[in-house]
Amino acid sequence: MGNFNTSFGEGLILVGFSDWPQLEPILFVFISIFYSLTLFGNATIITLSLLQPQLHTPIYYFLSHLSFLDLCYTTSTMPQLLINLYGPDQTITYGGYVAQLFISLALGSTLSVLLVVMAFDCYTAVCHPIHYTTIMQSHLCHILVIASWVGGFMNSLIHTGLMMAMPLCGLHLLNHFFCEMPVLLKLACENREGTEAKMYVARAIILIVPTALILGSYLYVVQVVLNVKSTAGRRKAFGTCGSHLLVVSLFYSSAMYTYLQPMHSYSETDGKFAALFYTIITPMLNTLIYTLRNKDVKVALMKVVTKGKKRLL
Repeated sequence: MGNFNTSFGEGLILVGFSDWPQLEPILFVFISIFYSLTLFGNATIITLSLLQPQLHTPIYYFLSHLSFLDLCYTTSTMPQLLINLYGPDQTITYGGYVAQLFISLALGSTLSVLLVVMAFDCYTAVCHPIHYTTIMQSHLCHILVIASWVGGFMNSLIHTGLMMAMPLCGLHLLNHFFCEMPVLLKLACENREGTEAKMYVARAIILIVPTALILGSYLYVVQVVLNVKSTAGRRKAFGTCGSHLLVVSLFYSSAMYTYLQPMHSYSETDGKFAALFYTIITPMLNTLIYTLRNKDVKVALMKVVTKGKKRLL
């Protein structure tokens, strides 16, 4: 192990959880289970959204994209972690380093923007129910989703470009289980304050601005719901947006903890466990939240299961 520079010819060594060898077998089992549940749950939501006509609505169109993002985001990191936990090889090549950095940032950023879109959909459904179908037409839904993807990939392109321009040095050890920006910044061997400040601004924009927009939309939602006289109406309105608000809380709280900390106070150990939360646990919980708490999805799932049983008989 020696020094390396911007060429990264020798690649990186992902330390992962090797500091706790007794924990690695346990993590391998639990992460394998969580990853399998994430793949199955998100694939189920996507399939139901495509096959069931009653789910051909804006909210389930956005939900299917959220599930696809969760599935891809988890897959961009978890197979690498499982390989590192199972075997002795903990290296990642230069190409793998760049690809994982860019893809994970792009998918995470797109997810951040898409959650704002889903909050807008919830706000429109609750605050403007009469005009909902007029506002949330298919072409607007497509535009909002495309904007989410473009915004996410542009943010990742900026971060990856700035990161690649920074010379890194020292032992080529990455004290993490995937190529995450805060850990990589600690390997910078030159004055990094200027570049770090630019990256921090970009991270703040992709996290704080969406959070502010979502909270603002929910303030309006709460005001409208509190004025609803019918208890059933209030329950339905809160049910419409409650699942989304829970997903938002899980995602942004863990992401902000990791990406908005000052570099001098960032802890790799805490960062690894926080990353486990938003890369594997949150995507798995999303599927449970949107299935167990969602009547439409449960009804659609029962229809598919019933049809499958009839075909077998």
